Amino acid sequence: MKVLQVIDQAYRTTTEEQDDTIVWLTRSMRGAGGNLMVLLSGHGVHYAVLRERQPTLTLGNWRQTQPAEIPRDITELVNSGVPVYAVQDDLEERGLGDLPLQGGVRPISRRALPELYEEADQVWQW
Repeated sequence: MKVLQVIDQAYRTTTEEQDDTIVWLTRSMRGAGGNLMVLLSGHGVHYAVLRERQPTLTLGNWRQTQPAEIPRDITELVNSGVPVYAVQDDLEERGLGDLPLQGGVRPISRRALPELYEEADQVWQW
């Protein structure tokens, strides 16, 4: 079974966690042999152009000492064989269209999404 993971929210839980929950889940499922694809859409396209680790956050006396490393996590997804796509139209709408994508992240136009969805047996929208 092939699953398309659609991530359209960026930075969900990255304040209190060391990872984006869905990116972490996808990496774990791939490690267990899952056949997965990732589509970064909406605000999730920010992950496709990140180059640096999220900065450390301090709230009162509490400090997040191990912030999320989304660029590393996306690279590991690609290196594990998970195809990662970013909706080009969403990148452009957010002023990110001219920035280089992380290695291995493939741009895809909104018009090409039906074909990508057809490749999957299930689509999980996050």
